[in-house]
Amino acid sequence: MEILITGGAGFIGSNLVATINSDHPEWKIRVIDDLSSGLLSNIENCEVEFIEESILNLQALENVAKGVSSIVHLAAIGSVPRSVGAPRPTHEANATGTLNVLEAAKTNHIRHVVVASSSSVYGSNPNIPRSEYDWTRPLSPYAVSKLATEAYAGAYSHSYGMKTLAFRFFNVYGPGQRPDHPYAAVIPRFISAALRGDPLQIFGDGEQTRDFTYVDSVCHAIQAACSAQIHSAHPVNLAFGSKSTVNELVKVLEKDFGRKLPRDYLPTRAGDVRDSQADPTLLDQLIPDVNATELSDGIRRTVQWISENY
Repeated sequence: MEILITGGAGFIGSNLVATINSDHPEWKIRVIDDLSSGLLSNIENCEVEFIEESILNLQALENVAKGVSSIVHLAAIGSVPRSVGAPRPTHEANATGTLNVLEAAKTNHIRHVVVASSSSVYGSNPNIPRSEYDWTRPLSPYAVSKLATEAYAGAYSHSYGMKTLAFRFFNVYGPGQRPDHPYAAVIPRFISAALRGDPLQIFGDGEQTRDFTYVDSVCHAIQAACSAQIHSAHPVNLAFGSKSTVNELVKVLEKDFGRKLPRDYLPTRAGDVRDSQADPTLLDQLIPDVNATELSDGIRRTVQWISENY
């Protein structure tokens, strides 16, 4: 099998490359990444063919995609605050970029495409846990771009018979997630602050909830989807139904660090949702062998990685 991973030098992409190298060394992997947020060092010890290019270059993308069995589309601008500050680049990378990926697949007669959506598409929907059959109401340009991502995948499935699968990611974290990025996610940002001895900046009262999902589980689900060419007419929540407040996350970190961590509570950010929790029923039906990782175990591994690398 040969697969193409867009954004394969990024956090989730590079973990996926390593997972496939370990579990299926016979698979051939191509990665296309413009290195705008990914790092070449993330995949330098992996068996992979790397192409430095943007998915907004349709001709290059079509050339890179020739002959692969599946495309895993992870390339994106993945920040709510960044999208609020500058919506157009997020739209171009996430919505237009997805359209390009699907066009490249259609041109090359590639039948299977996995795309990365986000739990942010649920937005103001108050239902908890959230099912794929619930209505969506995005609260940020980023969330809108991810709704477009999964909608394009569904449209190409219906219009062209393509086997598509849109995974809705829920707060993925783990080794390889950069704490030094201006729009770093909450867990690496907290760990980095704790290592420096700085207060943990919490936007809001800290009682907002998240379904934190360890990256290994995400990678094994994507790998299984490619192996069996799994597809779905509905987007699929890629999370396991956990529900942790940000304040509870801090307590887990305090146990790992063995000390109290100072907190700095700031105003809520525009575009952030209050609560997020997945209903994993559809995931269990499609990929029953993928298991969750306990938050305490995932945090321990992530703290160790950031401590060693930053």
